[in-house]
Amino acid sequence: MKYYSTKDKACARAFSLREAVQAGLAPDGGLFVPERIPQADMAVAERLAGESYAALAGYLAELFFGDDIDPGLLRREMERIYDFPLPLRRVGSRYTLELFHGPTFAFKDYGAGFMGRMIGLMGGAGEKLVILTATSGDTGSAVAHGFYGVPGVEVVLLYPEGKISRLQECQMTTLGGNIHPLRVAGTFDDCQRLVKELFADAKFRAGHRVSSANSINLLRWIPQAFYYFYGYCLWRQQTGGRRPVVVVPSGNYGNLSAGMLARRMGLPLGGFVAASNSNDVVPEFLRSGEYRPRPSVRTLANAMDVGAPSNFERMLWLCGGEPDALRNELEGFRCDDAMIRRTIDGLHRNYGYLSDPHSAIGYAASVACGKPGFYLSTAHPAKFGEVIFPVTGAAVPLPPRLARLARLPRVSEPMAADLGALEQFVAGI
Repeated sequence: MKYYSTKDKACARAFSLREAVQAGLAPDGGLFVPERIPQADMAVAERLAGESYAALAGYLAELFFGDDIDPGLLRREMERIYDFPLPLRRVGSRYTLELFHGPTFAFKDYGAGFMGRMIGLMGGAGEKLVILTATSGDTGSAVAHGFYGVPGVEVVLLYPEGKISRLQECQMTTLGGNIHPLRVAGTFDDCQRLVKELFADAKFRAGHRVSSANSINLLRWIPQAFYYFYGYCLWRQQTGGRRPVVVVPSGNYGNLSAGMLARRMGLPLGGFVAASNSNDVVPEFLRSGEYRPRPSVRTLANAMDVGAPSNFERMLWLCGGEPDALRNELEGFRCDDAMIRRTIDGLHRNYGYLSDPHSAIGYAASVACGKPGFYLSTAHPAKFGEVIFPVTGAAVPLPPRLARLARLPRVSEPMAADLGALEQFVAGI
């Protein structure tokens, strides 16, 4: 399989998997996409889903990466990466796919864990690879866990100081070793801008091997398509329904664009709802036809505080570059902080169900949509006890792993939102 940039309309320059993964971002500033989208055999997918998520993921991963990584090794690695449950639960009249039972209790484990293992398998040419990642919350902890201890890899995490939860910060800043957290004086958009500016600096990159573990990296992005297949199979088993609509809490839109990829692999979904917080750039585009990125605003659903979503480019690519086709495929939904609080409170009072702010947006959008399907729950409620307790009065029990982390000393470096400062840090690792 070869890969091309979303900006390379003529597909003039092809990249190998190794080249695309190590580059992170294409030289022209575009995002890497596969030369073709392989088709899944749904009979095989449903049979394997009946065995385990790991079995299904191994089959789907082979469709993309089987020419570059030994298929038998791929399947064995899936058993190691995905050794945790992935349940579909009924909440009132709606269904939710709980993606937060992994090692860092967020859906990012599915992509970051996969990428970390695959980078380790692919190896390098003996030289150091620096992974740069901007995070608005959960990405950083998942990447830190996925890459911790991978030989030859150093990980630099950029997060906005004071704008992520205490537990999210603990998950990034208590590992040490090859994990280097930077608390940036600014917003997530500043963090993401710095990563993109460094990738655009050809002179710096000529002397340093750098890549990204954000969802701009195709090895983070593609495996997120796999859980849509599993969610579909579970939903079919529980309801007997067909063509579910999937509601996706969305910030940088790697998750939703991966669902669109799954649909083009042959997964018979009925469509998607882009469920946003007050940073509603994409829902606004779906309403008006105008795409207007802007500075992000801070909300209770901090991991979705993105005003210039990188993966909008991939969504357009998946629709053949036609904005109207994208508008026809997605519905938009906006949920402000007041609605988030009401939803968290209602879920607790009516069903005894504790929901984090991001997943609460998914539930609210699912109810508003009203169509058969399910929404994605993206983070464990324990990571957002400071939001949930004032609303519900319910203390969220910490899973033992999180409780241990909360007691460890945190180590991170302060940094201005300045490219020169970032390049100096990376060069000094």
